[in-house]
Amino acid sequence: MADSAVALRTDTGSEPLSPGQLLGHPGLLRAWRAVAGEKLGLGGPLSQTDVAEAIGRSRGWYQNLENGARPKMDREVLDALAKTLLLGRDEHQALVLALLDGALTTIPDSFGSAAVRRDLQLMLDQQLPNPAYLTDRVWNIIGYNAAMAALWPWVREPGANLIRWAMLSPEARFQYVDWNHHAAEYVKLLRYASTRYPHDADLSKLITDVKADRVCGPFWDTDVAAVSESRDGHLFKMALPSMDYQPIEVISHVLFPASLPGARAVIITWAGTDEDAPGSPATVTGQPTRRTPERPSVPWPGLPFASERTAAPRLTATPTEAVELAGPGAVPLPLLSALLGGNDCHLVLAPETGSVIHSTRHPDGQWDFSETSAADLLHQLPAIAPASDTRAEYKRLLWASLSTDPAEASHACDAQLREAQARVEMLAEMRHELADSWAALVPLT
Repeated sequence: MADSAVALRTDTGSEPLSPGQLLGHPGLLRAWRAVAGEKLGLGGPLSQTDVAEAIGRSRGWYQNLENGARPKMDREVLDALAKTLLLGRDEHQALVLALLDGALTTIPDSFGSAAVRRDLQLMLDQQLPNPAYLTDRVWNIIGYNAAMAALWPWVREPGANLIRWAMLSPEARFQYVDWNHHAAEYVKLLRYASTRYPHDADLSKLITDVKADRVCGPFWDTDVAAVSESRDGHLFKMALPSMDYQPIEVISHVLFPASLPGARAVIITWAGTDEDAPGSPATVTGQPTRRTPERPSVPWPGLPFASERTAAPRLTATPTEAVELAGPGAVPLPLLSALLGGNDCHLVLAPETGSVIHSTRHPDGQWDFSETSAADLLHQLPAIAPASDTRAEYKRLLWASLSTDPAEASHACDAQLREAQARVEMLAEMRHELADSWAALVPLT
């Protein structure tokens, strides 16, 4: 693999080629011109002269464009060029990106702010029981829910990357039914990304590794005109070990979060598992729907039951990350953590939201976290009076469980005091009744 990678370096041998250099608009234009000629039945590529005339430019101008020139062009010329080359939606967008030297939007390197990260993770968790995950601009896994981790455990590995796993790992080549088709689709995604991020070093490394692989390399050199922005709506089959390798048929739905430019949120749903109902495509069109083996009626391995889905965990690196997720003013609760779970528990209070980030360590050393309310956590703690050393943390939880409005908080305290007093009085009454019963059973001496 190393020898192949060297061949992709520049003439100086010092730097790897950028995504734009690995593909670039000259190669795309020549490939699209050849495909257009085939579509028009010309027996060869559409000529440079025909393209130039169709967009109102000279042959020399267009020839320079295919040789790497990047003249200033307005949208009218770009649209005319796309129309002449018979480009589809994704190809049209790739053309615009390639000739503008990539996306104009600045893409952040980090996984957004703590608030953005928490909200996006909550969105993934709420997709249960459907698997869902989040990737950055180069398909690094930056979030996932419990269903995704149960069916595809590789997402939990450090540095997990969708395309690197799908194209370069032996298990993916077995789990994808018709892997060759998927490899070709992922190459289309890489080509499109190279037009959007032509100077991205991480993308360059990913493309270089794919091209250098003995099995995947030929896919890059095949159908070089094909590009794709996403796999939204794609139906495909997989054979997973967690499903006893029984082929399952699923659909991927791709969303682009506005709060994290460049990221992709993917939700995977089961295809054709419900009976045809009135108004369904099968009923309306009279055509059979795509079917798959019946969806399991029991939770998948590692998935919480329906009553537990509101707190589905997501793996994280260390408890330190929980402090970041708690946001400004985060308050660690080490004493209550030890009381609840010893060294394998880590609680952090988020005062602004009144919630608690609850991290738990697994036997393998990995941590996961869930988010719960301060009020719910109070119910989880042992039903004993707080000791002097835990009193301050317990009081912080109580404050977080109350309204920020003083009047409403006071009313809530009164209600809880009445409830507690009534419970104390009932327990005292029961204690007296038990004492009387015991006295009646024990004979006087």
